[in-house]
Amino acid sequence: MPAPSVKRPRWGLRIATALSLLLLATGGAGYFLLSSIGSGIHRVDAFGGISDRPREGHGLNFLVAGVDRRDSVSEEERRKYRLGGEPCNCTDALMLVHLSRDRGRASVVSIPRDSYIELPPHTNRALGERRTAHPAKVNAAYTHGGPPLTVRAVEKLSGVHIDHYVEIDFAAFMKTVDVVGGVQVCTQRPLRDKYSGLDLPAGTSSLDGGEALAYVRARHLDGASDMGRMKRQQRFLAAVIDKLTGTSGLMNPLRFREVGSTLLGSVRTDASLDTGAVFALGKALHGFSPGSSEFATVPVADMDYEVPGLGTTVKWDEERARQLFDRLREDRPLKGRDGGPGGGKEGPKGKGEGKATPVEVPPERVRVQVANGTAEDGLGGRVDRSLARTGFSTTGSPTTAEQTDRTVITYDPGWDRSARSLAAALPHAQLRPDRGHGAVMTVTLGADHEKVHRVRPADPILDGADVWSAVTGDEVLCT
Repeated sequence: MPAPSVKRPRWGLRIATALSLLLLATGGAGYFLLSSIGSGIHRVDAFGGISDRPREGHGLNFLVAGVDRRDSVSEEERRKYRLGGEPCNCTDALMLVHLSRDRGRASVVSIPRDSYIELPPHTNRALGERRTAHPAKVNAAYTHGGPPLTVRAVEKLSGVHIDHYVEIDFAAFMKTVDVVGGVQVCTQRPLRDKYSGLDLPAGTSSLDGGEALAYVRARHLDGASDMGRMKRQQRFLAAVIDKLTGTSGLMNPLRFREVGSTLLGSVRTDASLDTGAVFALGKALHGFSPGSSEFATVPVADMDYEVPGLGTTVKWDEERARQLFDRLREDRPLKGRDGGPGGGKEGPKGKGEGKATPVEVPPERVRVQVANGTAEDGLGGRVDRSLARTGFSTTGSPTTAEQTDRTVITYDPGWDRSARSLAAALPHAQLRPDRGHGAVMTVTLGADHEKVHRVRPADPILDGADVWSAVTGDEVLCT
């Protein structure tokens, strides 16, 4: 039976190819190989006729656009991967990627495709007519004016100067995933979406190109819709970075050429992103890892903002969005020592035994070693089991420790958000930063311990959390 079609299927995450493009030159193949495959890049005029642009900041900013274009997808692939319906010839995913001035950090900001914007005056490329400024969704900028209007629209919304433009489509995405040998993802619960064909069990799965496409374009899994989808896209990109930076095969010239020719031959970029620029970036990014990347989503004030004649759009929280993009312009990390914007230094307080406290970092991503303050009464074992029941990744083997008056959570400052999630389960505990402590938190139980409070991952829609609070790549990888 033919696979069901969707009127206008949405997917995301062509950004994997974009950052992969920048990372390739870290291998030992060198400039010669990169030059020989770089001629396959298709160039587009992304900055023609643009004026009154934001001033340049420090670092480099890339606009990565995933376009719903299927001219290179076969009929067999359309049926197999449920790509029915007509392509919208619009951007299905938009991400701003900021590479810091010292090339030690990549900050990725997802932009909701239905974001409301007043498009600037432009010539409609399909109709060939001049249009005055008018309300639209940001993904329609590509339909009306191609890459140049898309760049103008994002610069207008964000106030960030865009240095380079990268574009990729369905077929390129699938080829990229396949050529790197598949990518590993993990999920707490089964994920099934009949529209995209996604069908994943709970736990860890290795996805090929077609399965990865279903994973990043699924929109019918939960009430978070596009917000949940953007989070999956970010996790997937972190997994791609991990695969590329951890694959010794890229040091082999033949393997490097295979991956490089697929990546560079599958994208469309602005003319200034030439082979020399890619090679220089690759050299600067030597040693890059998932922990060097951070991900955030534009803060939203209204997911169902009605506009007459346009329908439902996504309205940004202008003040918090301004703070977010200020960080990009000023070359500051999205995730600071205080957990980034929207995060405080105090841990959330417990809300009672019967109600789970929402936490920013899901407990299954927080690793815990319990040190029992009173070895003879078995308290450590009970607390270890209680923490495991509420979702924390405990060692299962409590150690002994000297008796203390107060329970202490010892943690590395680089994992402060994870420490706050643990503190929600132990609200009376003292947080004690210890640089170099590592990813495993230590809970030393004191005489003040009463019980472990239940926690759960925060729902960005139901809990009103800052969905743009940044996470680093190593925090969202499978463990």
